[in-house]
Amino acid sequence: MRDIFSELSVPPLSDDDPVRRAQIQMRRPLPKRFYQEVTVAEADNSFAIRLDGRPIKTPGKRQLALPTRAAAELIASEWRRQVDEINPATMPVTRMANTAIDGIENEIDAVLDDVVKFAETDLLCYRADGPKSLVEVQAAHWDPVLAWAAQTLGARFILAEGIVHREQPRTAIEAYAGTLDKHRTALKLAALHTITTLTGSALLALAFAEGRLTAAEAWKAAHVDEDWNISQWGEDAEAHARRETRWSEMQAAAVLFKSL
Repeated sequence: MRDIFSELSVPPLSDDDPVRRAQIQMRRPLPKRFYQEVTVAEADNSFAIRLDGRPIKTPGKRQLALPTRAAAELIASEWRRQVDEINPATMPVTRMANTAIDGIENEIDAVLDDVVKFAETDLLCYRADGPKSLVEVQAAHWDPVLAWAAQTLGARFILAEGIVHREQPRTAIEAYAGTLDKHRTALKLAALHTITTLTGSALLALAFAEGRLTAAEAWKAAHVDEDWNISQWGEDAEAHARRETRWSEMQAAAVLFKSL
């Protein structure tokens, strides 16, 4: 099997920002689609994606195989959708799987810690002191998530106004970390780390993982400030395109998580 990802010469996460990743990829020549058929084959309690019967390998030379058929089919669908060229910018689930297999599998504790660090300065805990309409919309979207964290997880976070750092109680962080630990697999963490990075909130990511929020609800909550500004001043076309690209990455992470 030709080493397609080495040929593309792009790390799975060349940049945290999906728009920036796409820009990096656009500078590189894309290989032509060389295969006809994409299938999923079960072997050794996992599901491997095959191109014309041959397995795909990750950039780290490992077999691209997933624990469920549903997850493998997500990746197979991305490969089927390639037309004349193979463009990783349009294959977010494949990239996340590569990251999980090559990078996160041996660094699970470090990735867990990275998500927990987001919780220590979580978006939902930093509130505007005005105008009143912004304060109200933040409360409407964020207070229910914080109440859920307190009542269900035992994680009681403290609010702060403005951007001045407010240290969170260790009991809240430990309770958060304990619940996150339920999702201790490389693939789930790849998805949740992506959601955390895109939303700026570890609490929103965990609320999604625990079924408290849908992906769309988490996304809306993450953009309360931006949407309020749009309602006041209008929306820039470039910013809109950037947000749509990030939303597609969010959807990919959410669908991957649910397929596991």
